Amino acid sequence: MARIAVIPGDGIGVEVMAQAVKVLRSVDEAAGLGLELVEWDHGAERYLRTGVAITDEEMAELATGYDAILLGALGDPRIPDNAHAREILLGLRFRLDLYVNLRPIRLYDPSFSPLKDIGPADLDLDIFRENTEGLYVGLGGAFKRGTADEIAIEEDVNTRKGVERIIRAAFEFAHSAGRGRVTLADKANAMRYVGDLWRRVFAEVGAEYPDIEREALFVDALALDLVLRPSRYRVIVTSNLFGDILSDLAAALAGGLGLAPSANLHPGRPGLFEPVHGSAPDLAGKDRANPLAAVLTAALMLDHLGYAREAARIEAAVRRSIEERRTTPDLGGELGTSAVGDWLSQAVREG
Repeated sequence: MARIAVIPGDGIGVEVMAQAVKVLRSVDEAAGLGLELVEWDHGAERYLRTGVAITDEEMAELATGYDAILLGALGDPRIPDNAHAREILLGLRFRLDLYVNLRPIRLYDPSFSPLKDIGPADLDLDIFRENTEGLYVGLGGAFKRGTADEIAIEEDVNTRKGVERIIRAAFEFAHSAGRGRVTLADKANAMRYVGDLWRRVFAEVGAEYPDIEREALFVDALALDLVLRPSRYRVIVTSNLFGDILSDLAAALAGGLGLAPSANLHPGRPGLFEPVHGSAPDLAGKDRANPLAAVLTAALMLDHLGYAREAARIEAAVRRSIEERRTTPDLGGELGTSAVGDWLSQAVREG
């Protein structure tokens, strides 16, 4: 049994999360998992109604009362600074210390990729992005703001503990998944001190895994080579900022964010699982949003909860929906959001 908090989010997040929940209920019924899905009323509507995004008590409840959190896209034009999204998403990442941002990249159909002569075996990688440090910690400031002499400073914070644990997570994954190479992406030629820390720790941790080849590349060279030779890469580990950029680039090579799941993890703590596309308010309520990233995120969540067989069952249904074009128009189909969810739910039931 697993208890899962479902936060639908805003815009199309609400619609695609409804399909993910639909598929989860179907696999639960078929396999008898005993999933408990609890919907939380957190998003723009609540924030506009109450002025509260999430309380300390609710954070504590999510940390101790649930096995996983399934989160939809957050963002609403009525809240221009997206304060609620920042408090919920970054709050959960930092307060639960979810230091691994895992982005699986899979090519389900060659026609989805902008690259020519590429098949699913050529683009099959996992990106491990450090999720709690780097340039995203918010340390810095502005001096003489709004003047010609304005100075803005953003601090890049990297600790030995933070660097080591994300690198170790990448090597552990490569070892358990039978992936023979781990690639570090950094900018050690320009970032002398941060680069030195990452490279030293990468070499030290990597030496504990003699069965896994390791290489360190500058992030700009890696970005170029990822487009030219994606098949070289199986596991990439990198910092918060570089991981943010590389994971979106890699997702574009596989067909876009509509097929991109993600997980925010800390072993022994509830994980936060989210499709990484935005809330797309212009598409909200039109039954046009592609739900496959949300459904694949649900499968990723099940896998991390120990239900690998059921996760594979969902992914197989997604692959079949793509092959048969039982998809929304952006992937070549003619179905609406809800109809895709219905089709996937039936496919999962049939096994």
